[in-house]
Amino acid sequence: MKFEKLLKGGLAAFMALSMAACSNSGSSAATETPAAEEGAEAPAAAAAGAFKIGLSGPLTGGASVYGQAVKNAAEIAVSEINAEGKIALEFTMEDDEHDAEKAVNAYNALKDWGLQISLLTVTSAPGAAVAPLYQEDSTFAITPSGSSLAVIYGDAANAANPYGNIFQMCFTDPNQGVASADYLAAHTNLGTKVGIIYKNDDQYSIGIHDKFVAEAAEKGLEVVSDEAFMGEDNDFNVQITKAKDAGADILFLPIYYQPASTILKQANDMGYAPTVFGVDGMDGILSMEGFDTSLAEGVYLLTPFSADASDDLTKNFVANYQSKFGETPNQFAADAYDCIYAIAQAIEASGVTSDMSNADIKDALVSQFTSMTFNGLTGSDVNWDASGEVSKAPKAVVIKNGVYVGVED
Repeated sequence: MKFEKLLKGGLAAFMALSMAACSNSGSSAATETPAAEEGAEAPAAAAAGAFKIGLSGPLTGGASVYGQAVKNAAEIAVSEINAEGKIALEFTMEDDEHDAEKAVNAYNALKDWGLQISLLTVTSAPGAAVAPLYQEDSTFAITPSGSSLAVIYGDAANAANPYGNIFQMCFTDPNQGVASADYLAAHTNLGTKVGIIYKNDDQYSIGIHDKFVAEAAEKGLEVVSDEAFMGEDNDFNVQITKAKDAGADILFLPIYYQPASTILKQANDMGYAPTVFGVDGMDGILSMEGFDTSLAEGVYLLTPFSADASDDLTKNFVANYQSKFGETPNQFAADAYDCIYAIAQAIEASGVTSDMSNADIKDALVSQFTSMTFNGLTGSDVNWDASGEVSKAPKAVVIKNGVYVGVED
């Protein structure tokens, strides 16, 4: 898929954003004034008539790389849109620490704040926990990175009974499993025997794993080892040894970056050097504190976003993100940026106003999302079906010299 420009009169200069500090106690970030940071701009008052957009995600804990990236990019998008002056947005984020129970608490805090439109949650398990609440309260939500079917379906096991008001910007877990198997089947130069290590108490990992295994069988890929782990395991020597002894020259890791970083180190320690192939949950490994990024050299990922893309939208976004936050944005950041712009497109096209009820705003945005196309950082001609599932294609990147590089077929 070619990634086209989304230019709305050029990217506007950053504005100070009305944000409130997210506290570890889960209190609403919108009611507090953020502590001043060195070099930070002073917060501005929210514009009159602004739509209140919020979400929860891990701002602390092991998955905080994801949550912080989403928060950063959403802030940038909101500032740009407010600077254009067509509509006004107010944004806040609660810390759910990638915990389902804390996500429910965060949802209640957002509701007390006056949430009107949401980015739901950053990760899947919290998203599945709060999705029924969003349906009950008739609030529109689009998650940047909650990829489990449980986020958009009441009956996720059978992909039935979609909530109808919850959409995804990221491609789903099954989509990632199928796409990964298809890519490896088409690129046998990477290897022909696959070892898998997945997390069998995590919806995200299970969803990708199961579809990958089914598609691998359809495409004639040879899976020579298929090993699981649970909880916070940090010793993967048994799983790695089984893959190595089985002759796996591809190691497929449908997991998040934290355990993946440990697997890479332990495989290196035992002299095992397969082609490592991951999915979007491994995006963030290069910015993980204390990780030796040389261990990730040559790792492949499927992602809808590559920071080295040459289109103007990507170049401007990457430059702005690096200038503001001192690091290269990952796919989670790009998806969050696209979420805010897709919401803005739907608001403008529908003509809704911030004094309308959540239910009326929801109905108008659902109508737009199920009929419009969207061009952004993570895809061109993006569209959604009535279930909320997005239609766009992933692409492969490989880590070279400590950065993600797009793979040209």
